[in-house]
Amino acid sequence: MSIQRNHRLGRAALLFGLVAVLVIPTATSAGAGVGDAGAAADAGAAGQRPTAGPAVFPTTIPLPDGFQPEGVAIGAFPFAFFGSLADGAIYRANLITGHGKIVSPGPGTPSVGLDLDRRGRLFVAGGTAGDARVVSTLTGKVLASYPLGGGFINDVVVTPDAAWLTDSLNPVLYRLPLGRHGSLPAEDEAVAVPLSGDFVPTPGFNANGISRAPDGTGLLVVQTSTGLLFRVDPATGAATEVDLGGETLPDADGMLLHGRTLYVVQNRLNRVAVVRLDHAGTSGTVTERLTDPRFDVPTTVARFGGRLYLPNARFTTPPTPTTEYAAVAIPRT
Repeated sequence: MSIQRNHRLGRAALLFGLVAVLVIPTATSAGAGVGDAGAAADAGAAGQRPTAGPAVFPTTIPLPDGFQPEGVAIGAFPFAFFGSLADGAIYRANLITGHGKIVSPGPGTPSVGLDLDRRGRLFVAGGTAGDARVVSTLTGKVLASYPLGGGFINDVVVTPDAAWLTDSLNPVLYRLPLGRHGSLPAEDEAVAVPLSGDFVPTPGFNANGISRAPDGTGLLVVQTSTGLLFRVDPATGAATEVDLGGETLPDADGMLLHGRTLYVVQNRLNRVAVVRLDHAGTSGTVTERLTDPRFDVPTTVARFGGRLYLPNARFTTPPTPTTEYAAVAIPRT
């Protein structure tokens, strides 16, 4: 084991220790209601990673006034990261307390979709700036920036060998190849991969949410304007429409894959479609659509324990410096 890996493990152990000293009740089941008390268990004493239990974790997380959230990312520990459409700032919220702070000031351009890798790096889609950047969640420092020349860089997913970003105004994916030990590419190593096959651009927003396919060999991309879901070959960009049995996903935005279950946020419809996919991600069934009276145009989704966390973008409310924003948690089915 290398010295570098020892350092990483030591840092992870320290972070785990800080969390484990808290006595955190866990949910009795993944389907427990948000308001249920549930049965308490001492996760710290049991040496288990804390689970988002309804008895402790808040179900509404306030965000700064005027923040204009869009993206969310959550890693192995109970901290959620949100990006601001207003100025690109990154806000970190403690899921146990609901409190948080700005950990990385924005560049003055948007932060849209977010994804975390296992090294504590936050990959950020830059929206109208047509770029992407990578931010350290430990220091808030921008580790790298990539001017992609895109129209609207909307969402991002990190795979073992690359970060992939969608462009909602151009039929292309952008690939940021990761080197040995996850090293970040140079600025000129970003690759544009044109979308082809069944993917046909239409007026309005096109490629939006992105995730890995269940088998790990392909990508899933949803098209907002048509509500169609595609499986994309990352080597060629060839897209094949996923057979949903005639169902579509209108107003589709961010996506989250958990096992073979894909959660698709339908922003202006204030709901989340739950899609059960086959192993390859070539076909699936919409099993249910989740909603909540607190939804106010949610855009993206992340998971911790038995909960889904969604920021309310409030696109139907004119943004001002004093407009209130929040993220809400709902049970994961």
